[in-house]
Amino acid sequence: ALVDAGVPLEALQSGLDSLSIPGLRLNSSEVIRKGYRACKVTVEHEPEHKHRHLHHITEMIDKSQLTAVQKELAGRIFQRIGEAEAKVHGIPIRKVHFHEVGAIDSIVDIVGACIGLEALGIKQIISSPLHVGFGTFNCAHGTYPIPGPAATEILRGVPVYAKDIEGELVTPTGAAIVATLAKSYSQLPAMRIEKVGYGAGTRTYPKFPNVLRAVLGEIEADAIIG
Repeated sequence: ALVDAGVPLEALQSGLDSLSIPGLRLNSSEVIRKGYRACKVTVEHEPEHKHRHLHHITEMIDKSQLTAVQKELAGRIFQRIGEAEAKVHGIPIRKVHFHEVGAIDSIVDIVGACIGLEALGIKQIISSPLHVGFGTFNCAHGTYPIPGPAATEILRGVPVYAKDIEGELVTPTGAAIVATLAKSYSQLPAMRIEKVGYGAGTRTYPKFPNVLRAVLGEIEADAIIG
């Protein structure tokens, strides 16, 4: 969604390259989801089978060429995930294995979001309430209800709802990005829209387009939130 709203893919690639992930490459394409166009960004990298602890990811970020703002935002997001995982598993945060969340795709999602937000000069993020979906999903620990234990913990204080869409609509990675960075939650505020970006997910659903919409603009002075 941020790429579609104007973030050059090259800017993301440059920042992510400084994480020294072997073979990492971003590609973008235009796709159609339920009749609407959107931008699909895919991540290519060499296969890996290792689990990372929080300090491994923190070291990657600290040693990178990311800006101070990007490092701070990414660090807070990963810290929130680590605290949630530690709580649901009943272990110290230093012993948390990030499993799926520590996978390269999730690192790219989180760090890429931080790069993109700074590139666009975003000062405030307002999110709609999150539709989490329903049903069950499989992970490294077994089969769990949606939203999963970590996502549910991360989403403390965030307005959520579940309607008639079966599937995991909010992952721990997405939950952490929104829960950490959003200043408030509401419907679209009074604003002057400047750009709109549509980012496509990989999964398809029968009743709605799997697309995230980012609306960028200036909030009217009398409608400032947060």
